[in-house]
Amino acid sequence: MTNYALEAEGLHTFYGKSHILHGVSLKVEEGKITTLLGRNGAGKSTTLRSLVGLTPAREGKVTIFGQDTTRRPPFTIAKLGVGFVPEGRKIFPNLTIEENLKVPADRPGHWTIDTIYELFPRLKERRNNKGRQLSGGEQEMLSIARALLLNPKLLILDEPSQGLAPLIVREVFNIVVRMRDQGMSVLLVEQNVRMSLEVADHAYVLNDGEIAFDGTAKELSQDEDRLQSLAGVSAEVWEI
Repeated sequence: MTNYALEAEGLHTFYGKSHILHGVSLKVEEGKITTLLGRNGAGKSTTLRSLVGLTPAREGKVTIFGQDTTRRPPFTIAKLGVGFVPEGRKIFPNLTIEENLKVPADRPGHWTIDTIYELFPRLKERRNNKGRQLSGGEQEMLSIARALLLNPKLLILDEPSQGLAPLIVREVFNIVVRMRDQGMSVLLVEQNVRMSLEVADHAYVLNDGEIAFDGTAKELSQDEDRLQSLAGVSAEVWEI
């Protein structure tokens, strides 16, 4: 029997009168990387916001680790073991790295500030620098680090490679793979399609608020016509 960290069924989400998601359903298997792909404006970020309670769906159901979280506020969803790395990083610019890392509530587990510094030596080197003084890659590392301090069982990332140099992108994706290898479930929204498919186990494609593909990442990676139809597809095949 397959165990799922997250299941969403028939989500319909609106911004005011604008109907953004039209019956979106997806699943994230425990201990696997699931990627959600699609063109800009397809509804990917709205899907994530609906899953974590920031923009609740008007219709549909969300289940996380067997619990119905459809109408729960975000902080109670986080307490179930869900880490969320939003698009744009959302770190505190006037706080130092170390102060940013002290913001999340303590949860028992492997991830502490010390183990974060082992994972991200660059953050340790610059721990007294303020958020606004960091490069884009350093800000992304800090954003992921804050989510890991919740010791999540499910990590949700929204566009982690956005605006980063290629070498930093590789580093970020290697970290995502490492999370999966440690048993964490990952839901990844990403514009770099080929890179996502290299690391993911399962893939969904969202088109105009509807799921247009649901299958293995390997299957999608071999569908060149569909790949070419996705915005942001890279001609270079990325290798770990």
